[in-house]
Amino acid sequence: MDTSPRTPHRMDPAGGCPHADNARLLERGAVAAVVLPGEVDGMAVLGHAALRDFLAHPEVAKGATHFTALREGRIAPGWPLATFATVRGMTTADGDDHRRLRSLVSKAFTARRVEELRPRIEELTAELLDDLARAAGRDGGVADLRRHFAMPLPMGVIGELLGVDAEHRERLHRLSSQVVATDIGPEKALAANRELVAVLTAVAAARGERPGDDLTSALIAARDEDGDRLSQEELIGTLVLMIIAGHETTLNLLTNAVRALCGHRDQLRMVLEGEVSWADVVEETLRWDAPVSYFPFRYPVRDLTIDGTVIPRGTPVLAGYSAAGRDPAVHGLDAARFDVTRPGRPDAVRHLSLGHGAHYCLGAPLARMEATIALERLFARFPDLEPALPEAGLVRHSSFVGNSVRALPVRLGAPRG
Repeated sequence: MDTSPRTPHRMDPAGGCPHADNARLLERGAVAAVVLPGEVDGMAVLGHAALRDFLAHPEVAKGATHFTALREGRIAPGWPLATFATVRGMTTADGDDHRRLRSLVSKAFTARRVEELRPRIEELTAELLDDLARAAGRDGGVADLRRHFAMPLPMGVIGELLGVDAEHRERLHRLSSQVVATDIGPEKALAANRELVAVLTAVAAARGERPGDDLTSALIAARDEDGDRLSQEELIGTLVLMIIAGHETTLNLLTNAVRALCGHRDQLRMVLEGEVSWADVVEETLRWDAPVSYFPFRYPVRDLTIDGTVIPRGTPVLAGYSAAGRDPAVHGLDAARFDVTRPGRPDAVRHLSLGHGAHYCLGAPLARMEATIALERLFARFPDLEPALPEAGLVRHSSFVGNSVRALPVRLGAPRG
């Protein structure tokens, strides 16, 4: 058991690239003490095997009643991570409540329902590639791939799934980006959360008046038919979670995959020549540059020993997905190397970047489908696409939760087809 005193790692609210810190922390162990914004003590589980065990541990909870500092009133109003702990929905519920809320949403993400979305995803991808080309034509051959392609694709899909009108989507993206930011001040954090809830309350009201074939209408019907199944607060909390998780993860995944492929042109060539599948590109990107770096929170319901380190009861714990993806103890001494052939190797270990256990990402099949279609169509049309700035010139997210860059200006090159 690790009882030696160590200086806790101070999480940088400004975010930045996590990989250097992750490697240093992993050398010390699979679990690290951390200081969260607001001088809140926490822990992070970084190693792949330790994280897998922790995510599925029966004595680890998601409900905020287990967060000791929050329960005792030691968390200041406007704390930037408050939404992750306090929003009412399936990601902050345990046991029967979690199963009830998850069952209400899961029908929209069955294999059959996801596959039925394929034609619409393909159609939307083609429209956005046209938009990307027009944007590059207006701006001297350079366009922000993130703004014109990687964001509107998953936001469009989740918006249609939820019945969110198109005019709300850019505003919802802006607000969700503020909600997941870890460097935001208390006043802005509170304002962003209030506005996000207000917009989604208006969306729910509109769907209540004009029900459609969408998930929000189905959730409202479940609430109205049997109030015990879904409260109004849980309805809005579910919409908050669906909007954020339903587009931010895929947005970062697409952005990170394009950066990785452009930085490894030999591997891009292998994919374009059919030697490796686009699905393999998606899986290797999820492992190598996870779209979510440190996801808040889980809480041990008793003092828990993970890989020899004690995590005290009620401690807020971050799931270190980006660290686990490059853990050499599991992924090999070349874990820090991007390798699109890795997912097909017999010794490959599946990553944890979309979670594990009861809270495994419900939208994982949809995210994988969106990313696979988008990357294949993007590089089929623009095989010579390249970043307009060097990697060092790209500005990172202001968050240690999301892992990507704020913008990805690219030159498209000559199109094909």
